[in-house]
Amino acid sequence: MLNARKYLSYWLPVVVWMAVIFCASSDAASFSHSSRIIAPIVRWFFPQISPSALHSIVVVVRKGAHVSEYAILALLIWRWDRRVSGAQAQGWPWRSAVRTALWVMAYAASDEFHQRFVPSREASVLDVCIDTGGAVLALLLIWIVGRWRKRW
Repeated sequence: MLNARKYLSYWLPVVVWMAVIFCASSDAASFSHSSRIIAPIVRWFFPQISPSALHSIVVVVRKGAHVSEYAILALLIWRWDRRVSGAQAQGWPWRSAVRTALWVMAYAASDEFHQRFVPSREASVLDVCIDTGGAVLALLLIWIVGRWRKRW
């Protein structure tokens, strides 16, 4: 059994990152606000860019942020789950991977539910899928790195 300090050292980063994601679901990170930051940067590199191309780039950057923030969440949950379940000495623990993906999917769904109540945001099942895809991508990366480390 883990003592409270050690347990907290694994769980606290998960909770903090969930809080960061929750804050990013506010009005401050809505499309209109984030495009005010992304669009000038893109225009600086590509002054002749068309409005539709600029819009597409903003969308891709925002969806990339979804993938990244939920990939990080998956890495943190994976770390916590492996420590709590005591699965460090084993090979690839499928149960841990599935639990991690389910945790991330559940949090992504709750995040989209939260966005339903933010006037400048909208809930999207597609975003839940993108967020879960970020988690799966992180788990795949963990698996690849683990295989590579075993080989060397």
